[in-house]
Amino acid sequence: MARSPTHLKTLLGVDLPIIQAPMAGAQGSAMAVAVSEAGGLGSLPCAMLDVDGMKQELATIRERTGRPLNVNFFCHPVPEFDAVREEAWRAKLAPYFREFGITMDLPQSAAGRSPVDAGMIEILAQFRPAVVSFHFGLPAASLVERVKELGAKVLSSATTVEEALWLESNGADIIVAQGIEAGGHRGMFLSRDLTTQVGTFALLPQVVQAVSVPVVAAGGIASANGVAAAFTLGAAGVQIGTAYLLCPEATIRPAHRATLKSSASRHTALTNLFTGRPARGIVNRLMRELEPMDVDVPEFPLASAAISPLRAKGDSLEIGDFSPLWSGQNASGCKEIPAGQLTRELASGL
Repeated sequence: MARSPTHLKTLLGVDLPIIQAPMAGAQGSAMAVAVSEAGGLGSLPCAMLDVDGMKQELATIRERTGRPLNVNFFCHPVPEFDAVREEAWRAKLAPYFREFGITMDLPQSAAGRSPVDAGMIEILAQFRPAVVSFHFGLPAASLVERVKELGAKVLSSATTVEEALWLESNGADIIVAQGIEAGGHRGMFLSRDLTTQVGTFALLPQVVQAVSVPVVAAGGIASANGVAAAFTLGAAGVQIGTAYLLCPEATIRPAHRATLKSSASRHTALTNLFTGRPARGIVNRLMRELEPMDVDVPEFPLASAAISPLRAKGDSLEIGDFSPLWSGQNASGCKEIPAGQLTRELASGL
């Protein structure tokens, strides 16, 4: 059953049914504030923040806006270190380390992304966000229940109808139908089979038909026309990430910005090279030379440890050869305008 955009606006208390996708490493409080102040739902990604950083960002947001906010967490299982895979992965990276004169005496457990825990959820009691969202499924039932006790709606991403049904049965109030066009990490959690992943406008109507909770469309939506098309197919809202990456509030590196503005942005692929999980980014040197998906890459998020010195070197040279240039398949909506203005433009066709 198709749902009007008013349904999501009423549910979340926002003026515009636009959710700014939480983009860990690419934005912080500034973008969340700008989008929320414009009437959409700004999002703060917390997967790469420690407790103090999370508190600081949330305090900054609450000093600057009292409007609804989405706070986002990852809920992936903590992997066990696999020495064999780690050695194989480092062997593949070794030629690049030699090229740049970098040693490989790295800590074996560096991860960079932490799954949500009870302590993180309790921090939210001070800030009372309207929405708490999760990527890679949902955390333990007790944490989902605690989020609801705090008065927040629970949102999570589904990449298949099966995942959407699982989320609904396990407490999700809103489901994001994440099409394969979307940039960044796939939210897939019931299967690792990439052949199950389909496009947004194929997935969206199937999820809308299958579940009774509001469904938000994500992936490849980068214009007011795209937003309107999603609502035609039954969306109660849209979640947009890539289009915000050239806004001044984004915190991406210069090489990432330059690539987004070039014709190279039209060539993206799913890759596990940077973190250990499939994620969509612009094809760069590492993806071309090692192939985007590699079975030797350590489990998420352990893969990021060995590659981090190469990323740092590339950043210092302002090249994007060894860093994830996250982007969806449609970067045509990227504009160097304030995030609030972009939010209003995206909603202008409703």
